[in-house]
Amino acid sequence: MKHLDKSIDVNVPVRVAYNQWTQFESFPRFMMNVRDVKQLDATHLKWQAEIGGKVTEWTAQITRQEPDRLVAWRSTSGVPNEGSVRFEALAPQITRVTLSMDYVPQDALESVAAASGLVARRVEHDLEKFKELLEETGFETGGWRGRIESGEVAGGG
Repeated sequence: MKHLDKSIDVNVPVRVAYNQWTQFESFPRFMMNVRDVKQLDATHLKWQAEIGGKVTEWTAQITRQEPDRLVAWRSTSGVPNEGSVRFEALAPQITRVTLSMDYVPQDALESVAAASGLVARRVEHDLEKFKELLEETGFETGGWRGRIESGEVAGGG
């Protein structure tokens, strides 16, 4: 399994950054390789991405979600991956977004991409695009404020 950690500071309040991140179906707007994300229910997502020139699909479960602090997930089928995105208010109008992810390259090409730093650069690019999206508009397109604990909705929505 490969691991990466990447952070970016976004010039919006923590609530705005967190709310936008919970709009999973908008991920293709800022994630280069993601073709589609469907939210199946409050805790399950179906992903489609192009990785190494081939289309790959997987499902993921949100295992933990704390408004304005954290979204954590793990894949339940397809490409093995898990991770979290943390949100930290550095100032009233500045939020640090930190993505931590573990994943398993699926073939030799993906292993080379991981070893050469290509995957890390793609994640950095995606975080930059997320930052641009939010800073250009200054507001989120929606948000889900519920809590998830151990993969189950714990309240709100």
